[in-house]
Amino acid sequence: MISFFKLCIAHSIPERLVKKNLNCFCSYFLNAENRLIPTEVRREAVQLQKLLEYDDEGAEGVSSHMDDEYKWAGVEDPKVMVTTSRDPSSRLKMFAKEIKLMFPGAQRMNRGNHEIVTLVQACRANNVTDLVIVHETRGQPDGLVVCHLPFGPTAYFTLYNVVMRHDVPDIGTMSEAYPHLIFHNFTSRLGQRVSNILKYLFPTPKEDSRRVITFANQEDFISFRHHTYKKADHKDIELTEVGPRFEMKLYMIKLGTLENESTADVEWCHHAYTHTAKKRRALSIE
Repeated sequence: MISFFKLCIAHSIPERLVKKNLNCFCSYFLNAENRLIPTEVRREAVQLQKLLEYDDEGAEGVSSHMDDEYKWAGVEDPKVMVTTSRDPSSRLKMFAKEIKLMFPGAQRMNRGNHEIVTLVQACRANNVTDLVIVHETRGQPDGLVVCHLPFGPTAYFTLYNVVMRHDVPDIGTMSEAYPHLIFHNFTSRLGQRVSNILKYLFPTPKEDSRRVITFANQEDFISFRHHTYKKADHKDIELTEVGPRFEMKLYMIKLGTLENESTADVEWCHHAYTHTAKKRRALSIE
């Protein structure tokens, strides 16, 4: 690319006018201390100005299919493995069973004394697409980890207000049909990312499926609800909650898998001072 000086000399413009006009032009390029940019950069000022015309957010979020961990999603049904933290209580075991029934075709594995590395290697060897681990505190389920295989990402959620099917008497059996999914208010870029992590845990449903799973985001708390429906007449339908129900809150996404937890890059993390502004939202752009 021809520099500004060479272009002016080629058109027989006097050097003093070139320097005078260049200084006026460079007066628009001030550094953080409100001073002119260094003289060695001024020669490239015109080129920099041309580049700045295209320096916008037009390509933000555009990525190659090579960078997409979910590029094969939908080609085959996901294969989900559910397990618990070590030494699970009876209540956590029951919750893991309910989580396993939530994902069609999922399998549950007893944790025993196996380390995370062993679990991930076993899942990779058996073509598992997602590893789901539930955690507890004093017998109350309070954590959910979703690790997409073979390369990530890994999402960490905190669980609140968990009501299990075992807590509801005479609730009946759970449908194993492929569910329709409803995602509400995941409008930000991070919200779309979380939506994809959760969405691809489920296979593609049939049109006549009467099972519905809802992930509704409100103020960064994701409400999980599980229903079946039937038509009461030609106008109305009847919803029946199947359970379980709980609230989820995302606190971290890492780009790697669980066995690389200490070295994987952090894509997003809920820091201690993230919501200094009370109305700041991460999963939506409200």
